[in-house]
Amino acid sequence: MDLIKTIGEHEGAVRLSVFVGLFTLLAFSEWAKPRRKLQMPKGQRWFTNIAIIVLDSVVVRLIFPAAAVGVALWASANGLGLFNSLLRETPVWLAILASFLVLDFAVWLSHVLSHKVPLFWRFHRMHHSDRDIDVTTAIRFHPIEIVVSMIWKAGWVVLLGAPGIAVIIFEIVLNGSAMFNHSNLKLPLWLDRVVRLVVVTPDMHRVHHSAIGDETDSNYGFNLPWWDRMFGTYIDQPIKGHEGMTIGLNEWQDERPNQLGWALKLPFISR
Repeated sequence: MDLIKTIGEHEGAVRLSVFVGLFTLLAFSEWAKPRRKLQMPKGQRWFTNIAIIVLDSVVVRLIFPAAAVGVALWASANGLGLFNSLLRETPVWLAILASFLVLDFAVWLSHVLSHKVPLFWRFHRMHHSDRDIDVTTAIRFHPIEIVVSMIWKAGWVVLLGAPGIAVIIFEIVLNGSAMFNHSNLKLPLWLDRVVRLVVVTPDMHRVHHSAIGDETDSNYGFNLPWWDRMFGTYIDQPIKGHEGMTIGLNEWQDERPNQLGWALKLPFISR
């Protein structure tokens, strides 16, 4: 417990280090071997998307100073959740594995709801308004959506009584995989076919950012690809191909999605 508590206290630094390392690696990789030619000026897009993640981070830390791992430690101290009460004799490795799988399903489900529930979609569409998709798109989420998703995640952590170390592992893996599958990295087709059996690949997730409605309503996974296959929301390839597909939302195929102020106001724009 002391070790987990210590790790939890440095969770922010650990996540930041992993984030910066993977971001740098993926940014260089997609520059060296891009899948698609970008449509919009990269400098302004990156400024907007990076400014959004900075704002998100400040908001989350103000509201949830200890983040999700703090919630896990609090639940453990108070005997809350399945693995802290009814299933407290469960081996740690099994509790970690089960927590990881359930939390990944919870994130998949919240993503589906963000498309199906009109109020949630108003905020989530800021993410989809990006007219290109690269590593910075992975961090383009409205601050209000981030807060709601943290509350959702915290609820599942308490319900499960997820071990603190499981939450840390899940958060780091999820953030890394989201950057990977939003990247503009071109994988060999044979490698993509193999990798997407266990992890969502850039080609798989790019379909979800298509301007075609049926394709947007597919491939919701950020990490594990199995939920989409299980629930019939999996599409293998975009109908127009990855080079020919249109990214973003049909309503805003112009310069506005690149603007920080416009992106933050988008949930309150009626259209």
